[in-house]
Amino acid sequence: MISVEEHRSRVRDVVGTRPVAHRALADCAGLVLAEDIGAGVSLPPFDNSAMDGYAVSSADVAMAKAGSPVVLPVEGDIPAGLTDVPALRQGTALRIMTGAPVPEGADSVVMVEHTDGGERRVTISAAVEAGTHIRRAGEDVRAGTVVLRAGTVLGPAQLGLASAVGVDRLPVFEPPRVLVVSTGTELVHPPRPLRHGQIYESNSVMLVAALRSLGCHVETIRCVADDVATFRAAVEPKLAGTDLVVTSGGVSAGAYEVVKDALAGVGVSFGKVAMQPGGPQGCGRWQGVPVVTLPGNPVSVLVSFEVFVRPAVLAALGHANPERTRVPARLTETLTSPKGKRQFRRGYYTREEGEVAGVVAPKGGPGSHLLASLAEANCLIVLDEETVEAPKDSTVEVLLL
Repeated sequence: MISVEEHRSRVRDVVGTRPVAHRALADCAGLVLAEDIGAGVSLPPFDNSAMDGYAVSSADVAMAKAGSPVVLPVEGDIPAGLTDVPALRQGTALRIMTGAPVPEGADSVVMVEHTDGGERRVTISAAVEAGTHIRRAGEDVRAGTVVLRAGTVLGPAQLGLASAVGVDRLPVFEPPRVLVVSTGTELVHPPRPLRHGQIYESNSVMLVAALRSLGCHVETIRCVADDVATFRAAVEPKLAGTDLVVTSGGVSAGAYEVVKDALAGVGVSFGKVAMQPGGPQGCGRWQGVPVVTLPGNPVSVLVSFEVFVRPAVLAALGHANPERTRVPARLTETLTSPKGKRQFRRGYYTREEGEVAGVVAPKGGPGSHLLASLAEANCLIVLDEETVEAPKDSTVEVLLL
């Protein structure tokens, strides 16, 4: 058997890194920036009003107060978007809207709530200091500075900032096109009736959901029979348009291990990893396309995805930290684990406000077929290779899902 770390390294090497493409901002949500982005303009690009009100010289309204207002003639309007802005003459006011350029000669804005809202003459009932309600050019971003760093995950705020500094396309790591293949003669598409010895296929459903949550484009081939010729005929025509193949089932040591039989001699290596569940694993390249092969039991599939595939895909997509969060937790019951294997048990983690460490309650047993307990879990309890028993109330590491 090889270690979990060794197989993680192999999978990451096989998956590799994704190429960079320049995409329109609308197509970049959730992707990772590949290069630093500098600001082509300052934000704001000019001094502008933070309020609807009146642009004035603070000296002209210094004596204004409730009961003793100052009245100024209004010599025009400055709406947002006006490019030919008149200068303010001393002893006058210009009506101004939020976001509009502050005129030359004005050093402050009186908010409309402190006036009578006049259009030709305005009565001002509050004094303002110089700079009041003015957004200064460059106070948010200076032109030429880096506004988004390589490795940034692009969400609404980041994309909005890119557009605000004049960028319409961004260099991002291109999501892979993934082909998910589930194998097993016993598998049936729901809702067809089951015959004795058959089960409904669920692995591809889990893998598609998991991969799409990472931003991958996913195609599926479900319920491939345990026949080498059938497997190759189903999958080979798809390889040309695929960046990664992820299979489930057919990789163990028994008979009718179709994935192993089909791919062992064409660039994919198989072996046992010192873990439970999910011991049988494989990875390599088939006709130049990266392939990761997972076991067939549903829990083994999803645990293997979390341990090997998810971090490799996120790293390929440029994520600086592709790992799930790991935290300590106190066990609510004793667990046992086979010596020499890293065990991943399903659990439910909670932490009360003010607690240093949370509490984790195991869900179900260690069996790789117990899918219902995985559906109830929000974490994986990790017991290392040297642990044979983790007593109740002892501290263990959990991987938050």
